[in-house]
Amino acid sequence: MLFPPSDWLPEAPLNLVNLDWLKSAGIEVAILRLDQIDPLISGNKWFKLIEHLKAADLAGAKGIISLGGAHSNHLHALAAAGKRFGFKTVGLLRGHPQDTPTVNDLQTFGMQLHWLGYGGYRARHEAGFWEPWRAQYPDLLPVPEGGGGLPGAKGCMPLKTMVSEQLKGLGWSGFDGWWLACGTGTTLAGLVLAEAGQRPVYGALAVPDDHGVAQQVESIVREAGLQNTAYELISASRGGFAKVDPLLLAFIEQTEQAGGIPLEPLYTGKALLALKHQVEGGRFAKGARLIFVHTGGLQGLRGFLSPLVPL
Repeated sequence: MLFPPSDWLPEAPLNLVNLDWLKSAGIEVAILRLDQIDPLISGNKWFKLIEHLKAADLAGAKGIISLGGAHSNHLHALAAAGKRFGFKTVGLLRGHPQDTPTVNDLQTFGMQLHWLGYGGYRARHEAGFWEPWRAQYPDLLPVPEGGGGLPGAKGCMPLKTMVSEQLKGLGWSGFDGWWLACGTGTTLAGLVLAEAGQRPVYGALAVPDDHGVAQQVESIVREAGLQNTAYELISASRGGFAKVDPLLLAFIEQTEQAGGIPLEPLYTGKALLALKHQVEGGRFAKGARLIFVHTGGLQGLRGFLSPLVPL
């Protein structure tokens, strides 16, 4: 057994957001605090891992091999899960060896690391990429970058139930849509599958538009055989993945001070700022109610020497 039973899920609180720009527009937002489910296996990463680990169990694998960068929230959660539940983990990393807080944790958690360089990492989507790694680690299950693919999306589908069960406590009878950051599009795809066209899902792209997120979402939707969808991808990378600017950082600081919501600048900060711009631009009618999914990733904040100097 690699993981707790598949029907067990951590609980995340759903809280109303108290920010002036929402009040001015007459729009209500509740935030699903996935960052609070676990100190190490945090955010949406837990949910994206569930079905992959279930598949590893069924295949009789002894662990997981996956990909990510030197600040990867996915690899961090995977390595922490491996240490906690006693299964082997191997990480294939983008670029050349770096000494970052995340990498140090991966090593402390017992993950075996291989640095692929940049060209080697770009080859991850090519046919045959996994063959040498399967030969080297025949007892491990390969998992896509970010815990992606249909299994990762299916693991995120229960987020809809998690929210629905807490709406009454907010005094809400329903809501009008989802808003979340997108890196691979896996969590968004899971919500699209769960909603099946009933409510729109808005994904704020934390990566440039040409990173293939739309194609990945469509691939998952087709594989699942879903006919009815309602989602939109919105540019929010602010110049590129991991690009940070003073306006974004000031917004993150103000949001934490005013609303008590901790954000990081690569995903959740960009997503909430993009929502602010859409709200102020009149995208949503007065009285609209939205769910903002806090996808975690706060461990990545350690990768910043100062607010304006990313590593």
